[in-house]
Amino acid sequence: MSSTVMTNEHVDSQSNLGPLAIIGALFFIFGFVTWQNGALIPFLQIICDLSETEALLVAVAFYFAFTLMALPSAVILERIGYKNGMAVGLLVLVVGFLIYIPAAKTHEFTIFLLAQFVIGSGLTLLQTAANPYVVKVGPSESAAVRIMFMGLLNKGAGVIVPIVFTAVVLGDLAGVSAVSIEAMAAAEKASTITTLADGLIYPYLGMAVVFIVLAGLLKMSSLPELTNVNEEATLDDASNEQKKTSITQFPSLILGALTIFVYVGAEVIAGDTIGLFASKLGVENATSLTSYTMAFMLIGYTLGILLIPRFISQEKALIVSAISGIIFSLFIVLGDSSSYMVSEVLWGWAGIPTLPNVVAFIALLGFSNAIVWPAVWPLALEGLGKFTSKGSALLIMGISGGALLPLVYGLLADGIDGQSAYWIMLPIYAFILFYAVKGHKIKNWN
Repeated sequence: MSSTVMTNEHVDSQSNLGPLAIIGALFFIFGFVTWQNGALIPFLQIICDLSETEALLVAVAFYFAFTLMALPSAVILERIGYKNGMAVGLLVLVVGFLIYIPAAKTHEFTIFLLAQFVIGSGLTLLQTAANPYVVKVGPSESAAVRIMFMGLLNKGAGVIVPIVFTAVVLGDLAGVSAVSIEAMAAAEKASTITTLADGLIYPYLGMAVVFIVLAGLLKMSSLPELTNVNEEATLDDASNEQKKTSITQFPSLILGALTIFVYVGAEVIAGDTIGLFASKLGVENATSLTSYTMAFMLIGYTLGILLIPRFISQEKALIVSAISGIIFSLFIVLGDSSSYMVSEVLWGWAGIPTLPNVVAFIALLGFSNAIVWPAVWPLALEGLGKFTSKGSALLIMGISGGALLPLVYGLLADGIDGQSAYWIMLPIYAFILFYAVKGHKIKNWN
């Protein structure tokens, strides 16, 4: 373990640009790996001949790892340290990337799911270690801004990766969709599917090599080690300590974890189903459409950094996010899939490919989702004192919403239709609105 230790006092006396740069690079990696799912879901639906519900198991396997592996990750970090833990997390990602090779060769969906779970496990370890750095690497009063900067890097990767995936993996077959595949003759269909699957091998092998190098560089870096000071240093409210004996006694935390749960579900549905739904409509380059959702998230993050707290509080920003999510969701389920007017007005003039209105509003959900994570965390952790670390772990476990809610969407899509399935977004944003208006203010259950 590194002999260099970072505490809150330590960061006040030395530059934090180096640690911030390293953690920022890791958050870019988180985004690059996470938002591959948006491209993988319609891709694997084609090569493994899956229903929408089955295809969304790609996200389920990935996000389920955050629930199952959160506590083991905490134990690992306690034993080997945060810095070493992040290096191990990168190596776990390498294992997941390598599993993609036999999966691509056999077209066996269960092997793809195993790879997704392993990759999710690696990211769980990385996220559990990296998020505390964002808080401790600088003054606590600017932590929310640092979270949004990390979000810019994370979602910036989300814009890039679907485009890279489409160009590198699909190549000349970038225009393929579920509709075009079904129209092919049997022999041509089989040949095309084999070509598509083989396109995964070298990119994932290349990522495995790159991440081995990154693990070595991280291990040798000057990133200081964190000490577990929160449990002692943040306990300022003595009366609160006497009254509270468990994190379950903090309603704002429990409701915050539920908000994270539904928010991550909404974020994954908006980012990962846009290509799946568009592919059913026959939209070309469906594997790249997650970039649109991520682009609007970047716009949301940028506005948040500029406006919070100078012109608007984080609570009010959260209210605006929830209300816009409700409005966009209504436009999705009631919108016209044959009209392109919305995207023509918003970005068509810039030469960016346009989308059907319904798909454009799915992309706009990225804007609604942007502020939720950075706004909920400080509200949910406020006043926890010695329970802060356990509260943080509970919020991380809320990421499991990315596993369950997209599956509900898939079941609705298969049972009704893909467009009507987006009704699920209305209660999600309604709950976020409740937390923004009232839920974060509840300090006792009675």
